[in-house]
Amino acid sequence: MNKKFLTLAGRIREEISEIKLIIDRTQGGWERARQSGDEFYLDSVALNLHSFYTALERVYELIAITVDQVKPQGENWHQELLRQMATEIELVRPAVISRETRNSLDEYRGFRHVVRNVYSLNLSATKIEPLVKKLPNLFNNIQNELEDFLYFLETHDKSRKNFS
Repeated sequence: MNKKFLTLAGRIREEISEIKLIIDRTQGGWERARQSGDEFYLDSVALNLHSFYTALERVYELIAITVDQVKPQGENWHQELLRQMATEIELVRPAVISRETRNSLDEYRGFRHVVRNVYSLNLSATKIEPLVKKLPNLFNNIQNELEDFLYFLETHDKSRKNFS
């Protein structure tokens, strides 16, 4: 057993638990925003969508550093990290996420950029709504993909030359 991989698996499981809480908070904030019309709840939803993507990106960075031993650099490193996670690296690891998941996550990455660079009073409920509605199914897919990857980490034997 590879201790680094087992440690990473533990960290990923902890992050998944945190992400579940973020999703619950997002859904709760969205319901309150819809029921009350209070825009302060919309701010909360935007912040939680930001946190959702940031937490996943942290997981993917840990994988890039620990398993791939290379993290993308440069101006577009956030996009490149998603691309890296959707790519199988022969003799190193399977793809962590599917291309479909990568494409969906790119929307959340873009929204996170908006949250960081736009005043909250300019946030739009019509732009946030599709992200909130897709969130549960997207996370279900991500969680399944991460479970497959966790299986790889937990059963990986360094003496094997291939993970297939």
